[in-house]
Amino acid sequence: MTHVSARRGALYVTMAATAWGTGGAAGSLLFQAGHLGPVGVSLWRHLLGAAFLLVIVRRFLLADHLDWRVLPVGAGMAVYQTAYFAAIAHSGVAVATVVTMGATPVITAVGSRLFLRERLGRGALLALAAALTGLVLLTMEPALGAAAPSGEGAPASPAAGVAFALASATGYAGVTLLSRRHNDRDPRSTAIGGFAVAAVCLAPFALAEGVVPDMSWSSMGLLIYLGAVPTALAYALYFVALTALRATTVAIISLGEAVGAALLGVALFGERLTPLAWTGCALLLAAVTVLALRAEAG
Repeated sequence: MTHVSARRGALYVTMAATAWGTGGAAGSLLFQAGHLGPVGVSLWRHLLGAAFLLVIVRRFLLADHLDWRVLPVGAGMAVYQTAYFAAIAHSGVAVATVVTMGATPVITAVGSRLFLRERLGRGALLALAAALTGLVLLTMEPALGAAAPSGEGAPASPAAGVAFALASATGYAGVTLLSRRHNDRDPRSTAIGGFAVAAVCLAPFALAEGVVPDMSWSSMGLLIYLGAVPTALAYALYFVALTALRATTVAIISLGEAVGAALLGVALFGERLTPLAWTGCALLLAAVTVLALRAEAG
C-alpha cells in the first residue's frame, strides 16, 4: 500500500491531469493517421498502459493482486475512455473534454456525499463553483468544435458528442468513487487490473470496428505515447492520489485537463477560442491551483 500526503496527492493528480490533457489530442491524431476508431484507440490504450506498468511492477502476480473490485473499475474505464474518444470524433477535442470534465466533479460530488459520506468544505465548494464557471465560459465558445475531426465513417455531430461526453463523465465518476472507497489496494495493481478488464470488455467491439492500426512510424509513436504517458503514468498517479484525497477534490483538480486539451485543440486542430473562452481557461486554472495548494486529506 502506497501512503502519500495530501499535498503530494494533489501534485500527483495535477501531473495526471496534465498528461490526460494530451491524450485526447493523441487519440484524435490516431483517428486520422492510424485509421482507428474510438473503440480501437481505447483498446490499444489499455493494452499498452497495462504493458508499461507490468514492466515497472515486475513482481505483479495476477492471482495475488486482482480481485472482484477491479471488475467494476475496469468496466467503468472501458465505458468512459471509449465514450470520450467517441465524443472527440463527433464534436472535437475541446468540447468533448470540457463537457466530460465539467460533468464529472458534479456527479462525483453527489456520489461521494451519498456513498462515501464525504463533505466538501467552503473552500472546495468555492473552487468547484469557480472551475465550473470557467468551463461554462469555455463551452460558450461557438467555434470550439468547428474543426473537429470525425472518426472513421462517423459524421460530425455536436449533440452526439455531448451525449458521449456525459456518458464518459458518468463512467469516470464511477471509477473515482469505487477507487476511493477501496483505497486500501496497491494503486499500481488497481491500474493494471483495471486496464486488463477494460481491454477484455472492449476486445469484441474493437475487432468488429477494426483493431489493426496503420503501421507507419507516426502511428506507432502516437500509440506508444498514448499508452505510456496519459495512460500508464497518469493513471498510476491518479490511483495513488485517491489514497490521500477526497474523491471530489481529485475530480476538481483533474479539471485542469480541460485547459490543456483546449489549448492543444487550438494548436493542432485549428479550434478557436474567443477572449471569453480564454477568461474561462484562466478562471479554471486559478480554481484548480488554489484547491491543489490547499488540499486536505480525505
